[in-house]
Parts: sequence; C-alpha cells; structure tokens
Amino acid sequence: MAVLDVLDQIKRGYIRDMVKQNKRIDNRAFDEYRKVEVEQGMITSAEGSARARIGKSEVLVGVKIGVGSPFPDRPSEGILMTNAEFLPLASSTFESGPPREDSIELARVVDRGIRSANAVDIASLSLGEDEEGRPKVWITFLDIYVIDHDGNLQDAAGLAAMSAILNTQLPKYEDGQIVREEKTGPLPSKATALSCTFGKIADKIILDPCYAEEVSLDSKLTIATVKDHICACQKSGGGGLSRAELDYCMDLALKKGEELRGKLKA
Repeated sequence: MAVLDVLDQIKRGYIRDMVKQNKRIDNRAFDEYRKVEVEQGMITSAEGSARARIGKSEVLVGVKIGVGSPFPDRPSEGILMTNAEFLPLASSTFESGPPREDSIELARVVDRGIRSANAVDIASLSLGEDEEGRPKVWITFLDIYVIDHDGNLQDAAGLAAMSAILNTQLPKYEDGQIVREEKTGPLPSKATALSCTFGKIADKIILDPCYAEEVSLDSKLTIATVKDHICACQKSGGGGLSRAELDYCMDLALKKGEELRGKLKA
C-alpha cells in the first residue's frame, strides 16, 4: 500500500472516530453549515451569473441564452442544458480532459432540482414560429465551474446556479436575431430550489460534509427543496438510511433550505 493510501486511511479513521464521539473536525454542530456567501453578476459577458462559497468550496455559474429548435415531442417548451466543469486548479483530484463521471453527476443533481421545481419555467420560453413556420424557443445554458473543492459541491453549485438564474435577464429577440444589448425582463422562474446535503458515518448524520468528512462517509444524500416541499433527491455511497434518518434529513432540509434562500434575498 502506498504511503499516501496509508495516510488517507489514518485520516479517514480519525474523522470517523471523531464523528462517533459527536465531534467534527472543524468544531461545527452536526446540523450546521460552514460560512455561506453568495455574489451575483460575476461574468459580464453572460446573461446572468453568480458565485457561491460554502466554507472553502467555491463554485461559479454563468447563464447564457440562445435560440434554437425545441425538442420534437415538446414543441412549445424551451430547453435547459446544464453542464459542470471541474477545473484542475480547484483540487489535486481533478484532471483536465473529457467530462468526469462526478462532474456529470453534479450537473445532473443541480439540473434535477431546478427542473423539478420549475426554477426555470421552460414552458414560458417559446418564441413562436420563424418565417418558414418552424418553432423557435429560448435555450438556457447553465454552466457550472468548480473553482475550489473542499466538499459538498452539490449545495454550493445549486446555490450558485439558483442565484445566477435569478440574476438572468432575457435579451431582445427581433427579426430572427438576438439583440444582447437590450433586455426584455428576467428569466421566467416559478420557484427557488436549493439543495441540502447530508453524510452518514456509522449511525450519525452530518450536514454539509467538508472534503475530509466526505471521503470518510458511508453514504451521502442530497435533498432539493422549495419553500414548502421536497422536489428532488439523490443518494450515493453503499451505506443505507433508515426511515427515521430519512425523515430527519427531509425535515432539516426544509428548514435549512429556508436559511439558504435567505442568503439569496440578502
């Protein structure tokens, strides 16, 4: 076994022992987030953008608006496309090259929460037909860039994405052309969807695991909520969760989701 593997195993054992003793490496309570910060308007060339920090994890999201043909089975709906990129400078575990499995998973988790809650109201993004009678719709490109990785990228990316959506202004569409210098109003949205991520070690549930905790988990659960209900869930890891643990996570996700929405309003 390599020296690095031995050190990782020692650190993992240390983290797990601390959690079993009701302690965390950064002295947080089990139901406490690290410091959360949100900032809008970071990319001037995009229709909307935002940056979110949770502890040392930092994610930047840009929203770009285009025009195209709808999917054949949904001719009157706009299109939402979500992509995540793990920049190599963000973590020693990231490498350049084609999309990694975990970057694809991150994009899907963020997309699922937004789509399930109609946080981007794609039904309102039809532009009618062009001169040749072909339907045209707005296409919303949601691009997620991980700047720094210290665990719980799901919540940081979800927070940055939702903030960027609320920051987005639709450009003018005239004579088959996008006039980006002129804006017609905000990107239609029916809800503010945000996620809360939990980790399980032995029989303990912790909120917002940092990277050291994340690599020590038995399982992880991300729950996306709007104001009054849950709209999406994603579980990873081989460990299971009891009904009581699921109920606890769902109740806490609704409560903490409201706290995160307060950050967006601020």
